[in-house]
Amino acid sequence: MAQRAKELLVLFFLAVLSKAMSIRQHQSTNEPTNSINGSFCLSWRMAVEANNVLPWRTLPIQCLQYVEEYMIHGQYEQDLELIMEQILSFVNGIPLAGDGMDAWILDVDDTCISNIYYYKGKKYGCDPYDPAAFRAWAMKGWCTAIPPVLRLFNKLRDKGFKVIVLTGRDEETLGQVTNDNLHNQGFIGYERLIMRTAAYKGQSAVKYKSDIRKQLQDEGYRIWGNVGDQWSDLQGNSSGNRTFKLPNPMYFVP
Repeated sequence: MAQRAKELLVLFFLAVLSKAMSIRQHQSTNEPTNSINGSFCLSWRMAVEANNVLPWRTLPIQCLQYVEEYMIHGQYEQDLELIMEQILSFVNGIPLAGDGMDAWILDVDDTCISNIYYYKGKKYGCDPYDPAAFRAWAMKGWCTAIPPVLRLFNKLRDKGFKVIVLTGRDEETLGQVTNDNLHNQGFIGYERLIMRTAAYKGQSAVKYKSDIRKQLQDEGYRIWGNVGDQWSDLQGNSSGNRTFKLPNPMYFVP
């Protein structure tokens, strides 16, 4: 009996040890995986912001939580504030001519106003872009102002710049609602809201926005700065003296 009891005790001890080792192994395999995912997603975000990943259609599914954390838990706002500091440092050194032709260009979506509530429902860009669904969202006029950009907008106006708002949104279907949405969120007093007309249908954002900026220059505007969340807002001709890219790891517009 004593021998049997001893054998049972040994078996119990081995079972407990096996369970403990299994838990430890599970934890050790999970922790590096989470760490690896975090490191990958940080590197991925840096690569897309630097325009080194071309083209990309969706956010990698393993980065959903990372991008959600980035967008809504403070880091995105901190990055914007730093960029605004750089912009204002540049603005303060510009000698305005006083003729009303010193201009600044701002994009609309995820530059002036945010689509974060829409993209939350699209898993922050893990789902493919859906033009009809986005148009339906934009038609509601529910986009909220991006506070650092709204402050920049007001400071530019106060200093005497003509702020031109340039967007790839379709003028025919979204013209009035976009104008109302901007006004409701405090973007009041811009020089002009320019939207995509039928003449530019099918053109890339780079070609369309380059053509518009060239037209503005031909009218006599001096484009000192250009702010957008997409590289296609800033690339091409007549982009301005300085361009400033805002972060957006949720989608890519060619």
